[in-house]
Amino acid sequence: MDERNAKIFVMSDYLKELSSEFSENLKLNYDLKKKNWFNIGGKTKIYYKAKNLKELIKFLKKINNKEKIFILGGGSNTLITDSDFDGVVIKLLNNFNNISLLSDEIIIAGSSVSDKSLSEFATDNSLSGFEFLSCIPGTIGGGIKMNAGCFGREFKDILISIQAVSKSGKVLTIPAKDIDFKYRDSGLSDELIFLSASFKGYKKEKALIKSEVQRLIEKKELVQPTRIKTSGSTFKNPINQTDKKVWQLISESVPLEKSFGDASISEKHCNFFVNKGNAKFEDMKNLIEFVADCVFKKTGIRLETEIKIVE
Repeated sequence: MDERNAKIFVMSDYLKELSSEFSENLKLNYDLKKKNWFNIGGKTKIYYKAKNLKELIKFLKKINNKEKIFILGGGSNTLITDSDFDGVVIKLLNNFNNISLLSDEIIIAGSSVSDKSLSEFATDNSLSGFEFLSCIPGTIGGGIKMNAGCFGREFKDILISIQAVSKSGKVLTIPAKDIDFKYRDSGLSDELIFLSASFKGYKKEKALIKSEVQRLIEKKELVQPTRIKTSGSTFKNPINQTDKKVWQLISESVPLEKSFGDASISEKHCNFFVNKGNAKFEDMKNLIEFVADCVFKKTGIRLETEIKIVE
């Protein structure tokens, strides 16, 4: 048996062992296309659904840093390769989807709780400060990782601390004051998997909170595409390089009718890219690169993607 075949044989045994031990929650060659907002993507070698922390740690120790790991939240802000992903995609379920009050003004939420659900929970408990989350797609874990925000507010403005586990299985707590938050970036290591977080709001009349949430939702729906195959803002605003927003740079630099296959620029907001039907990974990636190149040639500004590209 040559070295290449020996490797495949060992890997095959390893996958069989994983599949046997975690059979209830582990799938091999799992299709990711329907697991993200773009509806683009191929298969991942391993797809693992973690029900609780104990099971997650057991799984992490079993794979023992032998695999690339991607944590899949709500599937927004994510573009996944059509080629097979040679690694593990982990989905956090059950115990990572709880929300509760820690005190009158503090909420603790699991990392797979949706941003919208956290906003609704805060409203139900007359806590203000969370209204902006009603307009952000995705989950708490992803929101913390990228310091998501809109309408002048970001995750860093409400975060007290996060609870995380390293890919080697070590659990830790990180206070918000120790996190170097920047625009759309937390600076937190990719070695961390977020488990939960605590947030602080302030008491306010429920009717006023509901009114503010409704105002923000209506403002968002006026300018952003909804109920279509898109994935949120494609590029970050180029902070400290220009006073213009990224959509202005795109509008002034790019032929907005340009498309690659079914990957096109939204007519409603040019920083949102749309899968009009059966766009491929390369179509969307080519559109992203085309737009970035046009803006650079016109302005000298290099755009940075806000969406996570998984390949």
